Amino acid sequence: MEHSSDEYYVPDQSIWPIVGAIAMFLMLGGTGSALIDLQNSEHISLSSSIIMYSGMAILIFMLFGWFGNVIEESRRGAYSAQVDISFRYGMTWFIFSEVMFFLAFFGVLYYARTFSVPWLGGEGDKGISHMLWPDFVATWPLLTPPNPELFMPIKEVIDPWHLPLINTILLVTSSFTVTFAHHALRHGERAKIKIWLAITLVFGIIFLGLQAEEYIEAYQQLDLTLNSGIYGATFFLLTGFHGLHVTIGSIILFILLIRVIKGHFTPDNHFGFEAGSWYWHFVDVVWLLLFVVVYVF
Repeated sequence: MEHSSDEYYVPDQSIWPIVGAIAMFLMLGGTGSALIDLQNSEHISLSSSIIMYSGMAILIFMLFGWFGNVIEESRRGAYSAQVDISFRYGMTWFIFSEVMFFLAFFGVLYYARTFSVPWLGGEGDKGISHMLWPDFVATWPLLTPPNPELFMPIKEVIDPWHLPLINTILLVTSSFTVTFAHHALRHGERAKIKIWLAITLVFGIIFLGLQAEEYIEAYQQLDLTLNSGIYGATFFLLTGFHGLHVTIGSIILFILLIRVIKGHFTPDNHFGFEAGSWYWHFVDVVWLLLFVVVYVF
């Protein structure tokens, strides 16, 4: 491997940014169309599915291609210490943007619980809005929306001490296992890296499977859907986007495991592994907040 120079590395022109933009356009457009389908008929149309999954496929293709280029450049020693610092700054700001993304949805949940629902129940300086639905009783979780004709009442909320608790234990444990893998990497113990990283990946996959089971239970047994008013909307927005991030994190862990098997990392040069572990810890912390705010309280 060549030693990197002190000069800043300028990569060649790349098609990956435009490919990623097209993928995000298709994926978000298809997802929006699918949500509209679910709201109107509770079934996703074929066209929405094709657009959404095409975007996902292109995005995965872009990630493999772009990250593959970065890995190849790093392996041949094209990056200097300055580039390494820029990678760290970039990952830090990316995680910060993700924090603000989730804070926006937590803010929506807080506003609905603290202001909107009590106002509709007759409390506060805007309690006159209670005149719209005088029989409405403001409680949280909001099992019966103000207008049941527009939004479906909920039979029961999800028990936090069943599947959500199991998922919490899985993610908290996975934070320890990925840390053990990082510690093993720093000491050059490749067998331990593979074991701990594989365990972390398995925990992530099990988490996604249990969340899928939870969604099926919510739709089929509890009548908790996206059409269940503000509670259903905030529940699926927060848990759904978190599930998407766990999926992305699991893909990252899978790529890291492949790279470890190929011997790509060294005790002194492994920022790719560090970045993946940062992201996984972020996902874990968000879930802890979700468990407390969405499920327990």
